[in-house]
Amino acid sequence: MSDTKIIKLSLFFFVIYLVKSSPPEDPIKCSYNTNLNCTITNSYGTFPDRTICKAAQAVFPTTENELISIVANATRENRKMKIATRFSHSIPKLVCLDDSVQDGLLISTKFLNKILRIDQENMSITVESGVTLRQLISEAGKAGLVLPYTPYWWGITIGGLIGTGAHGSSLWGLGSSVHDYIVQLRIVTPSDAPNNYTKVRILENGSPELNAVRVSLGVLGVVSQVTLKLERVFKRSITLSERDDSNLGEDAVTFGRQHEFADFTWYPSQRKVIYRIDDRVPTNTPGNALNAFLGFRSIPSLVLAILRTTEENQESTNDADGKCLSAKLTTSTLKIGAYGLTNNGIAFTGYPVVGFQNRLQASGTCLDSVEDARITACPWDHRVKGLFVHQTAFSISLSKVKGFIEDVQRLVVLEPRALCVLDLYNGILIRYVTTSNAYLGKQEDALDFDITYYRSKDPMSPRLFEDFLEEIEQLAFFKYGALPHWGKNRNVAFIGAINKYKNVDKFLEVKQSYDQLGLFSSEWTNQVLGLKDGLTIVKEGCALEGLCICSQDIHCAPKKGYFCRPGRIYKDARVCTRLSSQ
Repeated sequence: MSDTKIIKLSLFFFVIYLVKSSPPEDPIKCSYNTNLNCTITNSYGTFPDRTICKAAQAVFPTTENELISIVANATRENRKMKIATRFSHSIPKLVCLDDSVQDGLLISTKFLNKILRIDQENMSITVESGVTLRQLISEAGKAGLVLPYTPYWWGITIGGLIGTGAHGSSLWGLGSSVHDYIVQLRIVTPSDAPNNYTKVRILENGSPELNAVRVSLGVLGVVSQVTLKLERVFKRSITLSERDDSNLGEDAVTFGRQHEFADFTWYPSQRKVIYRIDDRVPTNTPGNALNAFLGFRSIPSLVLAILRTTEENQESTNDADGKCLSAKLTTSTLKIGAYGLTNNGIAFTGYPVVGFQNRLQASGTCLDSVEDARITACPWDHRVKGLFVHQTAFSISLSKVKGFIEDVQRLVVLEPRALCVLDLYNGILIRYVTTSNAYLGKQEDALDFDITYYRSKDPMSPRLFEDFLEEIEQLAFFKYGALPHWGKNRNVAFIGAINKYKNVDKFLEVKQSYDQLGLFSSEWTNQVLGLKDGLTIVKEGCALEGLCICSQDIHCAPKKGYFCRPGRIYKDARVCTRLSSQ
C-alpha cells in the first residue's frame, strides 16, 4: 500500500468524529456594500454548464408584505425574477436568469425563515418558505411532533425542497415526498394593474392548483408560507445489514413493502448492498439514538485537498486499481463508524439502533459551526479544494427496476473496476418514492437512484471509465423511462423528460394563469418544460459534461476513444452500449 493511501486511511479515521466547520457562504455575491451587480451559483460553485449566473439586483425580504411589494414592483416594471435560497443546493440552473436579461432580480428567501405556528391539536406546522428542514424538525420536535418522511440532508429550505420534489424513502402512508404533506400553501404571483400587479393565492389541500404548486420548479411565483401535516413523535429501530447484491433486483421490488423506512446503499463494484431494515417501534422501546451521517460532517480542508489530489492523480494515470482500493477503504471506514449512527448520541454499540424520529430522520452537522477561516468545511464547499462531482438522480418504476439493476450488474461483469468511483462516493443510494398528486411529481411507485461521481476541473478531460457511467445514465433515461430528480442531474437527464408527465398540460395551464408574462421563467426552464428547443448544448466535448447526447459530440466518435469506443454500437443515436439487450 502506498504512503498516500496509508495517509488517506488514517485521515478518514481521524475525521469521522469531527463536527465543527466553516459554514457555507451565501450563494449570492453582489458589488461591495450593495445588492447590485450580483452573481449566484450553487453549493458546488458551478452549474452543469460551468457558468456563474448574473442578476442586476438581489433582494432579501423579511416578511410576506415585503415580498408582495417586491413582486408587484418587478411586475410593474416587467422585470424577470428568480428565487434563491440560503444554501442553493439545486444543481441545475433553476435560479438562473437568462444572459440576455439586463435588469433581472434575485429574490432570496434567506430571511423568510420564521416558524409561524405549531398546531398541536391538528398536528400541523406553518412556516415561511426559507425555513430550513433542520429548523422545522427541531421546532416540531419540541412540540412532540414530527414530519414522517424527509430528505436525509437537513441543509435545505422548505420552499426549495418542495419546489424540486425532494423526498426521503418510503412506500407507506402518503409516501416519502414532503410536498405530499402540504395542507395549505401561500404563493405570491404576478398579476395585472387592477390587482396592484401581484396576488397572494391561498391554496388548500384538494385544490387542483395546489397540485401544480407542490412541485413548481420556481416558475409559478414565490411560495411565502407552507403548512405541513405532522404526526406525533415516534421511535424507529434501524439495522443496517450488509449482503451480496445477487438478489437485489428481486428484493428491490418487495423490500419497501416490508419495512417502512427501507432503503439500499449499493456498492456495485464490490457486489455488496447495505439493506436498511427500518421500522417504527413503541415509544417505550429503550434507546435514544442519533444520526450524524459521516458524509455530512465537516472535514479539515487539508484532508479534503489530499483526497481530491489523490483521486485526480488516479484519474490522470488511469489507476483503476488504486481507485478501487480507495473505494474499499472508504466503505470500510463508513461501516466501522456505523455510517454516523450512535445508540445514545455518543457511541455506537451495535444494532438495532433505536431512537426518536426527529433525531434520526436527517442530519448535516457540517452546518453547525462558527467561522474557522475554512480550516474545516463541508466536503463539497467550493472555497476549498474538496469534492467536485456530478450527481445523477432518477426514479424507475418498480415494475421495471429489476431489469435496470440487472443491466448495471452485467456492466460490472464486463469490467469489475469500472464502478469503483461510485463506491468511493458511498455507492448508489436507492430510496422508495410513491405516486404523487403533484403534476410534476412521481407518476408511479418507484425506486430513486442517487449517484455521485468524480467530475474533472477540465471540461475536456474524460473521466476514468466514463463510458460505463454514461451508459448507466442513458440506460435509465432512454431504455427504462426514468424520471429525473428536478434538483439534480446534468442536461441530458431532462431531454424529453417532460413528456413522461401525464398532467404536464394542467401544470402549464396554471403557469399561464399565474405568470402570463413568464417573469419567473427562463430559457432553461422553458426548455425543460418543453416550451422551447435547445436544451442540449452542442459543442466539442459536450457529451463529456452531459450537455448533449452521444451522437452530437465529436468526442463520442469511436476513433476518439473517449467513451464510445471501438466495438460499441449506437442505439437510437443516443446510447453507446455494450449490452446486446439494448
